[in-house]
Amino acid sequence: MDKPPIWLRPERAARGPRPAHSRAEIAEAAVRVADTDGLEAVSMRRVAAELGTGTTSLYRYVDGKDELFDLMVDQAMGDRPLPVPTGDWRTDLRALADTQRARALRHPWLVRLPATRPVLGPNMLAWLEATYAAVDAPGLSADEVLAQASTLLTFVRGHVLEELAERESSQAMADWLAQQSRYGERVIRSGDYPHLSRMMIEAGTPHADDRFDRLYERSLGHVLAGLAAER
Repeated sequence: MDKPPIWLRPERAARGPRPAHSRAEIAEAAVRVADTDGLEAVSMRRVAAELGTGTTSLYRYVDGKDELFDLMVDQAMGDRPLPVPTGDWRTDLRALADTQRARALRHPWLVRLPATRPVLGPNMLAWLEATYAAVDAPGLSADEVLAQASTLLTFVRGHVLEELAERESSQAMADWLAQQSRYGERVIRSGDYPHLSRMMIEAGTPHADDRFDRLYERSLGHVLAGLAAER
């Protein structure tokens, strides 16, 4: 018989010694490891050491790394309060997107875990309910609500991945642009790429220190406008 999900299992067994650690403490320890050293550093042994216990004893609480990841995700999803609904779907979805972006930048490992299988812990359930409530509207089917919520969250996830990639790059964007300037001039002079050349000549965002904030705000506006067309 398959074991029930961790969310359906009591933290403390009916028999046996009292647990020395709570699931929340285990999740907090694992999140600390991931925030400091990356997702690849998270292991049952490392988290057990963080808690000052033996690796074997950790298996009394979780079956393995997959359940540990579930606890971590749900812990991270609860590190910021849900935005207070305003009743205006654009405002509410923007607030949810902003919160998720800030959360993912604080916990970069979040966007490196698969997004296709939702973690149904209490914090994630509250988050999903708030997101679907903000999207839902008369006339929208359940599948359309799912699609619109997915569109928004996929945009946030992709944008955060780009931000993190540059953070982790050994070369600053300004240095890269300077390095590429001579080649860019040749591309422009060729006349073969008129639209790209216009971007290279006129666009100011790539040179701005806050370019990711600017791109995020403008792109999120386009996403919300696209969702509005279906409502």
